[in-house]
Amino acid sequence: MQSVHRSLMSLLFIFSTLQVNQLTEGCSCALTHPQDAFCNSDIVIRAKVVGKKLLRDGPFGTMRYTVKQMKMYKGFEKVQHVQHIYTDASESLCGVKFDINKYQYLITGRVYDGKVYTGLCNMNERWERLSLAQKKGINHRYQLGCNCRIKPCHYLPCFVTSKNECLWTDMLSHFGYPGYQSRHYACIQQKEGYCSWYRGMTTRDKTTINATDP
Repeated sequence: MQSVHRSLMSLLFIFSTLQVNQLTEGCSCALTHPQDAFCNSDIVIRAKVVGKKLLRDGPFGTMRYTVKQMKMYKGFEKVQHVQHIYTDASESLCGVKFDINKYQYLITGRVYDGKVYTGLCNMNERWERLSLAQKKGINHRYQLGCNCRIKPCHYLPCFVTSKNECLWTDMLSHFGYPGYQSRHYACIQQKEGYCSWYRGMTTRDKTTINATDP
């Protein structure tokens, strides 16, 4: 009888371990350049999170964060002013955890039925951690490159195959985000539809563009 009990307990332990592993490994996101995160989002705002409430829907629930919007960069045609952000309550389902009344955040997300949803695969970052180039990109530069394609290079050799592509090599030199290109460059469309990496070098934001740099 004792051996049967031990066997049952072992099976329960193995099953629970598998379940925990499935939950903790449930969220997987591909590396994304901030420009792609901007262009692929319905909403991009800077906001301070001032409250939260767990809504009892689904197996883990949904966390509703109340935000004080500081500025909207994208999404005016979908939501005029964001008051709440929704995300899965469980990080294993890609739910985001925001600190309350501490920081201003860059928050990106999608709009469904008039509600703004975000997750770990969206770009959500404390504002002060963004580089100056990223802040300028969010303000206006990234929008200029939404018709461009940022092509990830995971191993050499890799090449652009279209005039609207910029080769993203952060995975080679900086082991992924946040690499140098992610923090300092935007892929901007130039004349005749060609796209190239762009970095502002002066306070007046007048720069030359080098298609091979970085």
